Amino acid sequence: MCGIAGFQGDFSAALLDRMSMAVAHRGPDDAGRVLLPTCAPREIVGFAHRRLSIVDLSPAGHQPMTARCPRCRCQELSDLALVYNGELYNHLVLRHELESRGHVFFSNTDSETLLHLYSEHGTGMLPMLNGIFAFAIRDGRVTGQPPGIERGDLFLARDQLGVKPLYYAQTEHGFLFASELKAILQDTRLPREIDRTALHYHLAYLWTPAPLTLIEGIRKLPPGHSLVVHGGRIINERAWYDIPYGRDPFCQTEREIALELHNRIEQAVSRQLMADVPVGAFLSGGLDSSAVVSMMRRVRPDEDFTAYCIGFAGNEAVEGNPADLPYATRVAKHAGIELRALQIQPSVISHLDRMLFYLDEPQADPAPINALLIAEQARRDGIPVLLAGTGGDDIFSGYRRHHALRVERTWGWLPQVVRDGMGCAGRSLSSGSNLGGLRTHALRRVMKVLASADLRGDERSISYFCWSTDALRQTLYSPALAEATGHSDVMAPMLESLSHISGERDPLNRMLYLEGKHFLADHNLNYTDKMGMAAGVEIRVPLLDVDLVDYATRIPSSMKQKGRMGKAIFKKAMEPDLPHDVIYRRKSGFGAPLRRWLRNELLATVDETLSPDALRTRGLFDPAAVQHLIALDRAGRVDGAYTIFALMCVELWSRQFLDHVPDLHEAALAAI
Repeated sequence: MCGIAGFQGDFSAALLDRMSMAVAHRGPDDAGRVLLPTCAPREIVGFAHRRLSIVDLSPAGHQPMTARCPRCRCQELSDLALVYNGELYNHLVLRHELESRGHVFFSNTDSETLLHLYSEHGTGMLPMLNGIFAFAIRDGRVTGQPPGIERGDLFLARDQLGVKPLYYAQTEHGFLFASELKAILQDTRLPREIDRTALHYHLAYLWTPAPLTLIEGIRKLPPGHSLVVHGGRIINERAWYDIPYGRDPFCQTEREIALELHNRIEQAVSRQLMADVPVGAFLSGGLDSSAVVSMMRRVRPDEDFTAYCIGFAGNEAVEGNPADLPYATRVAKHAGIELRALQIQPSVISHLDRMLFYLDEPQADPAPINALLIAEQARRDGIPVLLAGTGGDDIFSGYRRHHALRVERTWGWLPQVVRDGMGCAGRSLSSGSNLGGLRTHALRRVMKVLASADLRGDERSISYFCWSTDALRQTLYSPALAEATGHSDVMAPMLESLSHISGERDPLNRMLYLEGKHFLADHNLNYTDKMGMAAGVEIRVPLLDVDLVDYATRIPSSMKQKGRMGKAIFKKAMEPDLPHDVIYRRKSGFGAPLRRWLRNELLATVDETLSPDALRTRGLFDPAAVQHLIALDRAGRVDGAYTIFALMCVELWSRQFLDHVPDLHEAALAAI
């Protein structure tokens, strides 16, 4: 697990050094770089690497890595060069197959396995990989290139579900890439302009759908995609993997599927315990993290494990969700592992600027702060690998919006004219015209469902991902932003994604596909990776093991969502391992009391960040409309907390990423 950066084109060694420093926090154990001249004038290839040593801690794992094997057809050590961030959980199986073909290895790293695998199978190696990864390979061999690759080309790829990030920019000077956006911004020649379409999407979803970022000209490679770069220009981009919905569901009994699911979860956790360093876990006491922890104990009954949990002052409920700590304590005792609980005070919000710096992209969710604090504590405890339960909701159906989709069966027979009235009423109530206010969590959720009642099919499903209405967003925009986005449909990225699974007709599976393609990759996995790597900690996600995901997509949706019960088949599968009250506890999010903070601890920060002067200077939002929204929210007339927080995060992020070159001092301090 590491940080990577590089370029092909008219760039300098000094830029490569700055890019390397920008991702220094991702790899505190080693650093390396290489500059490779090409045949083209004013063109150079630069690779930089920051290493977090997890497998084979010896110097043999140093990167950039080159092939040293006759089978790889390299005349010079630099003929094949690799920078790689990730883990291949099946690398030993792949290595044995490569050794049988005559490949000679000099290390025990999965990095070297990847390099030899490319030499043997070319770009066709990607479907063979079970892991989390983002990498770049420069093929400078005289002969032996696979189809579609010429001498000197770069080949880049990102893992199936997008656990590891990869950003890139194609400029007039050539091609740049890195694990984090802040590294690419070290090229001061890049314009720092907001991508207004991306901002429009961001305000709707609170995250930015790939391949867009909030900076015009910088993109993130979507999950399961690869690039070929020739002469500093992208000549090929392809999707080599897609979440495999659209197949016939299993016809076995629920008991048989639950048993097989249990076995596959155990196998996934077993694979992801691969490490030459201590491994710990996140433990919220919810089903997902509890399942991972219980399987860690099942797979390694005698090993000492430490798990980490967040507890809020007074052990209070958070935004209507029950407190996690009592459940986490029960699971830790049941599994026989040590639990370290971090007590969170309102002052934790002081980490907001740090959170945004490491996230690279503003996300209107305070949960990343929790992940950052846990990762920092784990690093202090000497545990550089943590397993997390991320992904369970996205593949087994665990979000409230999935239940809302199922509830439609009970009122979907209503005439469209009635549904039109429901939608109008829901949006009116949500806009602040109600007298009673929206202070209760249950009422807010009902209003969100009603506001979408008049939409049809996929559009209604997509609307459940939105945190604000088109009408509200347009009132908040400055005239310039409103004009630039007036014809841009926020549903467009998701509708385009759904076009790839036209054969899947089940509404829940179509929504789960969107979870995996967008919410999971662009939100949850982005902050999971960035917050862990900010502390030099690798976070693994066994519930997103590619073989497990493949199996989960064929489980009948009726076994996932049963009435009000989400993840029903997952719960059934875990009954042999976890207490009943843990499995069937009420759903809780990994969050913070944001609504209360905005009206109390963060009140002064809101007023300063979103002051009329600050908004006028930035030129993105209408000061009077924003002040009106804040007033309505504080009066309880609307639930505007997350929209207000999104506006705050965009402004605070802009100060760090647009007004200045991102500060290398913070990255350097974290790498110490």
